[in-house]
Amino acid sequence: AVVSLPVLLLGGESTVVGSPTVEGASVSAEVVGHGRGEKIHVYKFKAKSNYRRHTGHRQSYTEVKITGISAASGKKA
Repeated sequence: AVVSLPVLLLGGESTVVGSPTVEGASVSAEVVGHGRGEKIHVYKFKAKSNYRRHTGHRQSYTEVKITGISAASGKKA
């Protein structure tokens, strides 16, 4: 799937900072895949009370490949 994303900052010969986005500029990206990160272990412990809790978390993510950046003036950045 091809995705179009807003541009917050555009660099090159001169840097353009948007408020909040740069008008007319866009980034096109292609979704490469979905995955899950490494497991993070969370361990709670309270001394002298036999209180122990263990849980884990794996963050989901989407991997994208940037295919093009178009500036407001039509130039490639």
